[in-house]
Amino acid sequence: MRILLTGSNGQVGTEFRKLGQGSAEIISTGSRELDLTREDEIRRFVRDAKPNVIVNTAAFSDVDAAERNWDACFAINAMAPVVLAEEAHRLGGLLIHFSTDQVFDGNKLEPYTERDATSPLNVFGASKVAGEEGIASSFARALILRVSWIYSAQGENFLRSILRLAKHSSELQVANDQVGAPTSARSIARATERLLRMYANSRKTQFPTGIYHLTAAGATSWHGFASAVLSAAFQRREPLVIPISTTEHSAFARRPKNSLLSCQKFLTTFGFQLASWQQQLEEVLAEIPVETVRVVSASSIATTPD
Repeated sequence: MRILLTGSNGQVGTEFRKLGQGSAEIISTGSRELDLTREDEIRRFVRDAKPNVIVNTAAFSDVDAAERNWDACFAINAMAPVVLAEEAHRLGGLLIHFSTDQVFDGNKLEPYTERDATSPLNVFGASKVAGEEGIASSFARALILRVSWIYSAQGENFLRSILRLAKHSSELQVANDQVGAPTSARSIARATERLLRMYANSRKTQFPTGIYHLTAAGATSWHGFASAVLSAAFQRREPLVIPISTTEHSAFARRPKNSLLSCQKFLTTFGFQLASWQQQLEEVLAEIPVETVRVVSASSIATTPD
């Protein structure tokens, strides 16, 4: 199988690239190799590569920056996925694309299903909705996976931010009114690899397509996640995590308060589900030398999810 991987230096892309080494021919691309804001470059690159599958992990994922960079956000999150879908259709291949929980407004009290209407609160979410709709109109065989609260042992993410801030503070302020399922990049990459094995062993025209939710099992708040991170990281006295409301944060973009996604459709269709967020967190923390984290001051630092 010949796979074109976009966003290979991002969280999910990095984990997928590690897992896929030796099991498939992977053409890894980051922003240096492929400019996803240029339609002509995308088409030329895909036609030269001739992949059987395109795995699009690339995204303009800085939610606050998206409010100030509308054009770039929509180019990468909406235009590029549609072009990739059209080229996958031309080649008779499959597109696997990643979307987000932020296509919803968060006002629902229960987990969102794939049948719920989208209603994004911010530019990032709107760009992801546009990408989903464009892919659906492309006639490509495409699998869209909505994920949420992604973190990993590397890069910039909430987990790493909490551990970094804990080095300099004995008190952190974290929102307790946003609920979701923290999901590790590695678990998403593993699921993607498993889906590709299923695709390789299936009749291609019968492989399930469409939108599916893929997140860790269980639920917590950002405050609960931060507390779990620091409780596991500190063997002695961990920093105090003070719950605050989202409105007390200085975040520029609005975010949904309920980011829970029902993964029942995915489980029913593909026959497996991701582990709990607690199990995933334990695995990721095992990769980080948390013994180097220690409290060195008593200042208060407010943290934001993105």
